[in-house]
Amino acid sequence: MAPADHHVLRRGMTAAQESRTYDVVIVGGGHNGLTAAAYLARAGRSVLVLERLDHTGGAAISTRPFAGVDARLSRYSYLVSLLPRKILTDLGLDVRLGTRTISSYTPTERDGRPTGLLVGGGEERTREAFVRLTGSDREYRAWQSFYDLTGRVARRVFPTLTEPLPTREELRRTVDDEEAWRILFEEPLGFAVEDRFSDDLVRGVVLTDALIGTFADAHDPSLKQNRCFLYHVIGGGTGAWDVPVGGMGAVTDALADAARKAGAVIATGHEAVRVETDGRTAEVTHRTADGEGVVTAGHVLVNASPEELARLTGDTPPPHAEGAQLKVNMLLKRLPRLRDSSVDPREAFAGTFHIAEGYQQLATAHAQADAGRLPDAPPSEIYCHSLTDPSILGPELAAQGYQTLTLFGLHTPARLFERDNDAVREELLKATIAQLDAHLAEPIADCLATDADGRPCIEAKSPLDLERDLGLPGGNIFHRDLSWPHAQDGTGRWGVETPHANVLLCGAGAVRGGGVSGVPGHNAAMAVLESTRA
Repeated sequence: MAPADHHVLRRGMTAAQESRTYDVVIVGGGHNGLTAAAYLARAGRSVLVLERLDHTGGAAISTRPFAGVDARLSRYSYLVSLLPRKILTDLGLDVRLGTRTISSYTPTERDGRPTGLLVGGGEERTREAFVRLTGSDREYRAWQSFYDLTGRVARRVFPTLTEPLPTREELRRTVDDEEAWRILFEEPLGFAVEDRFSDDLVRGVVLTDALIGTFADAHDPSLKQNRCFLYHVIGGGTGAWDVPVGGMGAVTDALADAARKAGAVIATGHEAVRVETDGRTAEVTHRTADGEGVVTAGHVLVNASPEELARLTGDTPPPHAEGAQLKVNMLLKRLPRLRDSSVDPREAFAGTFHIAEGYQQLATAHAQADAGRLPDAPPSEIYCHSLTDPSILGPELAAQGYQTLTLFGLHTPARLFERDNDAVREELLKATIAQLDAHLAEPIADCLATDADGRPCIEAKSPLDLERDLGLPGGNIFHRDLSWPHAQDGTGRWGVETPHANVLLCGAGAVRGGGVSGVPGHNAAMAVLESTRA
């Protein structure tokens, strides 16, 4: 049977299911909650998943956003890097990931002519692209040296994500490279970028991995840009970002199936509204269209933000999180032609297409947004899922050459949208598209498909839209600032612990959370199994 748009149909509980006591109740049916459910049910625990929406998957879903158009887009999250092979193997998941042969393309203008930097297609081709852009291979050699360094860190750090939290010193010994430790863990990333690279465009391409979903400057003393960069370069031990075949919904479909087959009960349309616990037994009050009910559990796992966790338990909430991105989905009748005619659009858009992401452009955009105004040249990046995985398109669309585009804008904090979300979103979208059009030989609007009602197939989501639709605090895709992947005061053995012994956080706001990884779900399940074996 073809996967449904929303993963599982609305499913209530029988009276017997609602009245029983479960070993574990999981609040939230996103990918981390489903991961935890599958692990725990396979270990013989009785598990109930309560999901507020009428479908599972959270932000990791595929859907048809354009009326009457047979294209299943990964609507919110769209690439996979941090999902460990261990989780796929442990849970027997039938998930395929497509490899992108092109890493990135960054258009620019040099000496009055359009050009750009294409990274991918083999080492020699990439070297030639650097030489063509900068006039020598110095930047290419610096690029190779820098990513050799991050690659060594990735191979050593990534396997630790599904193990108990190492201390800072234990992780430092695991990295076993003092230069890498200093660059990534101790000083603002901007120092390394400026020291190692001289070309502004190359510097910008490197820095963008530190800014996805993170509002920060290259020299932010908090190092939150370093933490974001670290998670973007360690995935899979290589830093590669892959395309989920069938869309992101295929990943969460597989997780939901694994959880149900193992015996977990998944109840959609059930919103958890309160968690009360004495540290040994918890009661979870949940609400449906028909009223409220209460279920009892030995453990409660919360696959939601730390702010939502505090609301459920009545604890003091953490500082309010803030997202800083624009998310745009498009369906095209054809890929646009580029001003840089030396590059095939099918290659340029297959990887990450950087727009207005030179190093100085990023700094200027951050300064303008930090001062309370939209950036004059909003930075963003685009990629085309359907070039790697045409299965997300209906046969007729694929035959006609239709393609999807996903755009992710940077440096647009939620506070900028508070005066008038709709108006600011439209203003930002217009400015962002103008930056893209500056590198195209034809306006992107001329390439947009139309839906069954004749409307252009384009949708944009601000941070406030993501807060409303998905419950992301301030639209923050990580639920809060990313954490270092090592223990700190109060983080506990697995990084999922809370002040309540039998209530755990298994969402992106856990230590080592963020991205479509399943890591917090795995770690919360391990913490439960350890505590119940003791």
